[in-house]
Amino acid sequence: MINYLKQFLKEEDGVGVVEIILILLVLVGLVVIFKAQLTDIIGGVFDNIRKSVSGL
Repeated sequence: MINYLKQFLKEEDGVGVVEIILILLVLVGLVVIFKAQLTDIIGGVFDNIRKSVSGL
């Protein structure tokens, strides 16, 4: 039983999943914080695309 517990504590298989979840949480947090700025930038890009297409 003690050996099984030691092996369980040494396992690192789940570390990759935890790291991915933390990275996703940071990215979602950044999107929430900078939502207004991102919306303005994306809106400006699409406006430029519309103007370019209309000018053809």
